[in-house]
Amino acid sequence: MEGRRLRVVQWATGNIGTRSLRAVIEHPQMDLAGLWVSSDAKRGRDAGELCGAPATGIAATGSLDDILALRPDCVLYMRQGTDLDELCALLEAGANIVTTRGDFHHPRTMDPAVRDRVEAACARGGASIYSTGSSPGFSTEALALPLLSLARRHEGITIDEYADMSSRNSPELLFHMMGFGAPIREMDQRMADHIKTDFAASLGQLADAIGLPCDGFDAAGELAMARNRVEIAAGVIEAGTVGAMRITVTGQREGRAVVRFRANWYCTTDIDADWHLRASGWKIRTEGDTPLEVDIGFPVAPEDYAAFTPGLTAHRAVNAVHAVCAAAPGIRTTADLPQIIARFS
Repeated sequence: MEGRRLRVVQWATGNIGTRSLRAVIEHPQMDLAGLWVSSDAKRGRDAGELCGAPATGIAATGSLDDILALRPDCVLYMRQGTDLDELCALLEAGANIVTTRGDFHHPRTMDPAVRDRVEAACARGGASIYSTGSSPGFSTEALALPLLSLARRHEGITIDEYADMSSRNSPELLFHMMGFGAPIREMDQRMADHIKTDFAASLGQLADAIGLPCDGFDAAGELAMARNRVEIAAGVIEAGTVGAMRITVTGQREGRAVVRFRANWYCTTDIDADWHLRASGWKIRTEGDTPLEVDIGFPVAPEDYAAFTPGLTAHRAVNAVHAVCAAAPGIRTTADLPQIIARFS
């Protein structure tokens, strides 16, 4: 597959899909074969127009049959929700799939009926499917595995994700959905369980890969109070209300923590908890006979942040296309694929 031009379809054009679409158009070893959209307003429009690129001559469609007729090498599947019928139809037709949907990080713990159906579709079409992204994905798999390759005794790994929400002008998300600026209370367990759903599969893949499969996962949420009134892009956080939150997902084996992910979301660092909040990014700490600590930050101005973040997820998916197309049929994971290498020329 090295060096061969691939015909790629972009499936959906939300924030991540739009960035992915442009990356495919500009990629030196890919040709945009087609574009699927869910919106009537986008159907029939040129793909380039929808992502701020020059015209491509590729018109967006909402038809699965139109996409199947193109016989693409790969589909970048980035819609809201997973439609198992259309996904299996693509695989059976021989289209490999790279998706930012998190449904396929850990085949062992998938619903057996769903896993068997997807694997059968892959076998019939000779195709493979791979879930990836920045988090979960890069931080919890692609970055963690090489760090652990330096160890011979594992005592734990903690992946901290930090997200400064103060520059995000999304009042509905921050105040109504996430609960920033609300009176301090116990965090709704449903929010912690939602994060567990997103991350347990990826952490489970990591634990399996190092030979320490987890017996189970738990999730716990904490809230921290803003010490002082602070104005953020979305509005005001009053003193004494929720200024930060932290959700920890832990995978355990025989009563011992093996893998841990911790989401640290905040609108102010002036809080009543000693959480050592830092700028947006990741910190990964391994424990064992060769402990390591790696910090990754995003050197981007606040005004450029909204334009920057979609690439964190979209670009890894685009860069994975060649490896997935070359892989054996089936549900593939970061642990069994070769290293994902970006191609720039």
